Amino acid sequence: MSFSKKLPQWAKLLIGFVLGLIFGLIAYYAFPQKTNSWMEPFVEVCKFAGMLFLRIIMAVVVPLIVSALILGVFELAKGHGLGKVAGRSIGFTVLFSGLAVIIALTLVNILRPGNGVTFDKEALAKNAGVIKIEQNAKVASTKTWQDYIVDLIPQNPIDSAANAFSGEIVAVMIFSLLFGYALSLVIKNEEDHPIIKILNAIFDASLKVIEWALKLAPFGIFGLVFNTTYSMGGGFLGNLAAYAGVVIAGLLIQQFIVYSSALKIFGKVNPFAFMKKCREVYIYAFSTASSNATLPVALETADKKLNIPDKISRFVLTIGASANQNGTALFEGITVLFVAQVYGIELSLGNQLLVVLMSILAGIGTAGVPGGSLPLIVVLMMQVGVPPEGIGLILGVDRLLDMCRTTLNVSGDLVIAQCVSAGVPEITNSNDADIVMDVGAT
Repeated sequence: MSFSKKLPQWAKLLIGFVLGLIFGLIAYYAFPQKTNSWMEPFVEVCKFAGMLFLRIIMAVVVPLIVSALILGVFELAKGHGLGKVAGRSIGFTVLFSGLAVIIALTLVNILRPGNGVTFDKEALAKNAGVIKIEQNAKVASTKTWQDYIVDLIPQNPIDSAANAFSGEIVAVMIFSLLFGYALSLVIKNEEDHPIIKILNAIFDASLKVIEWALKLAPFGIFGLVFNTTYSMGGGFLGNLAAYAGVVIAGLLIQQFIVYSSALKIFGKVNPFAFMKKCREVYIYAFSTASSNATLPVALETADKKLNIPDKISRFVLTIGASANQNGTALFEGITVLFVAQVYGIELSLGNQLLVVLMSILAGIGTAGVPGGSLPLIVVLMMQVGVPPEGIGLILGVDRLLDMCRTTLNVSGDLVIAQCVSAGVPEITNSNDADIVMDVGAT
């Protein structure tokens, strides 16, 4: 057996990530892009490996989401556990998102990272990236709340599935939820029904494709990280180091204090043992910066390592990939207040509370793809009187912070799945002796 086959998958992913980071930094400083065109073929090979890896993953995300949600809702509704699981999932999502934004506002008000930052306002307003984000934000801001609700119901589910990564993934999920519940009402003998067999086959086949993609994952992650590092270098934080530091500090507090406490109190597990079992998911989420791309790995981890019942993990994790964005909510809260401080705008308590509420809602509606939160942040800035072009201040560090907050988003999905599972023992079909705590001994 070769040495590479002896390594666990998480170690292979970590090696790909570390090597991509190291070689990217070396190339950035030793062979600058503007003066070393001979590096372009290697950059293209890395880009090809990274994009091929992501495309394979993303190709099965829609069939995986549809089959997982329909089956999850069908099984829960048949066992009369749907209301309890859904209620607990929503409750934990709102609780964790609210705590995340409160942490964000507390840190920004105490540390004030936006004070003293200087920049060229005219140049910032003309930035092409800023203009594009503002255009998307203006479209979103013209919608009424009635429009948002109507848009949740797809007029054509097939068309919504085709445009899932252009903002219609939530509509696909809503359709799957409704269809799964409808099936539970009309199907009497679920074991022999052909549509249930087909959906199970689609789900299993999607996971098989993911299994193939995972063989390419270390190379794909190397390519993604190399190109990101080679294009930005080690000094890309620049004057925004304080802002990035506050965001990362908030994410760490959420992960190691809020989530750890929730796992111990509500999930009935040892938080550090739980997180150790999830390390492959964390590396995957950090490298791809996409909750949707990480969903298949999260589902596999929940099933094989955490022993969370399928009917719970399929429901919670699939919805959570778009609806539970704790890291994004925290990031949005910090960003709005940071930009306000840069422009010398002091937001009132009322406006800060509005930031809390809108960040929670925006986090729920954020697309689970890289950069999906930026247009919603601009909408939020416009609502509280902060110049929207200020979003350009953080574009240079957004890729790094996107990777960090995606990791927290995915971690939050797994934490909620564990907490929900522990709260509905009648649905739990197995226990993980390695991580379940002896409550009486604590």
